[in-house]
Amino acid sequence: MSTSVPRLVVAAPASGSGKTTVATGLMAAFASRGLAVSPHKVGPDYIDPGYHALAAGRPGRNLDAYLCGPERIGPLFLHGARGADLAVVEGVMGLFDGAAGQGELASTAHVAKLLRAPVVLVVDASSQSRSVAALVHGFASWDPQVRVGGVILNKVASDRHEELLREALDASGVPVLGVLRRAEPVSTPSRHLGLVPVPERTAQAVESVRELAERVRAGCDLDALLALARSAPPLPGPAWDPADGVVGAVGAAGPAGSRTDGAAASRPVVAVAGGPAFTFSYAEHAELLAAAGAEVAPFDPLRDEELPAGTAGLVVGGGFPEVYAPELSANEPLRAAVAALAASGAPVAAECAGLLYLARSLDGKPMCGVLDAEARMTDRLTLGYREAVAVGDNVLAAAGTRVRGHEFHRTAVEPAAGGGTGTAAGGGPAWGFTHPVRRVEGWAAGNVHASYLHVHWAGAPGVARRLVSNCSGRPAV
Repeated sequence: MSTSVPRLVVAAPASGSGKTTVATGLMAAFASRGLAVSPHKVGPDYIDPGYHALAAGRPGRNLDAYLCGPERIGPLFLHGARGADLAVVEGVMGLFDGAAGQGELASTAHVAKLLRAPVVLVVDASSQSRSVAALVHGFASWDPQVRVGGVILNKVASDRHEELLREALDASGVPVLGVLRRAEPVSTPSRHLGLVPVPERTAQAVESVRELAERVRAGCDLDALLALARSAPPLPGPAWDPADGVVGAVGAAGPAGSRTDGAAASRPVVAVAGGPAFTFSYAEHAELLAAAGAEVAPFDPLRDEELPAGTAGLVVGGGFPEVYAPELSANEPLRAAVAALAASGAPVAAECAGLLYLARSLDGKPMCGVLDAEARMTDRLTLGYREAVAVGDNVLAAAGTRVRGHEFHRTAVEPAAGGGTGTAAGGGPAWGFTHPVRRVEGWAAGNVHASYLHVHWAGAPGVARRLVSNCSGRPAV
């Protein structure tokens, strides 16, 4: 079985070259032509996919060969690109930069090879002329299995500068498919963990994406880029199916957030935090929860004073609670409801921002008090892939379960691991990290699992099944 999906991978020699500008602009420009565009991002990024989704009108999805395994990249891509006329994949870092110390694993080049997709190289040409040919030649010839099908020159200063660059590239064999002039950056503000997510600035983000589309339309040969995408060969294998990883789950599978007459009563409600404070989640997580038999019920801790009706389990993912600490703290009814749910024995799973929200306080502002811990902002960035093992049985994994995850935060929780005397008293660490350093981390106390580790559940689908199974028989609120 094979499937033909026209596709491009947008890569660069290094971070900061303009990949997000080009990829998001291409998505929006092609979507405005009436094409169904499937947006994807290499690596563990949560923020860029939000802009991709705005540009394409479809969920932004991640393709991470470290978190999910190389064998799942093609199936996950086909799942996300089902029914699409074109897929655009934004790379991560430089083209050949992957997981530290593990060769090409999880690099843009690795994913491009797994997808058998042509690469468009975005080059920051602001400080070079003839040297651009050597740079492009090096990237195009480094790995013969990576097909660099064209280059887009970014930050070009003038007509004369463009002429020099094109002249230098004439002999490289890599066609120039676009030229973007040096200009004022499109308004996409950043802060301590990257771009400000779309839900925090939706109106401005819409305008930013519109500007990117106009810039790309004006400077790129969209017809040539579409032809290059259509040159990608069929991709073998079936699409990923969330039901495959949740065999024996509770209830009947159905779309996320759906209710089915007759079956709804057997589908436990799993509340999933969202809104501006909790924007970090992979699209596949809700799909896996639904396939495991849950009714997925989103809610916004900044606005909602109650958990969704019938909540039997809770997922609080990543995001920026440190930015909204006063507002989260002021919502005392919801904080009390979360603490009561945890005390009732219902499973509670929290990642990173969720860990901070469950703590006693965050930067001195009262939080839910489920964990006997204090959280605070720091100046230190903790970032990188991790290999981990479940220290003991918990609501997400059996003891000894091995996962791969990712840390990305500028906060600290004290103590960093273990039980305590709060609602989630007792227990022990959630994970024992085995690579790149050995340490214990997080909290696994009874029905509560809280950790800084971001895990892509498509790479560990048993997590969703186990969480939903633990909802069975729990008191609903």
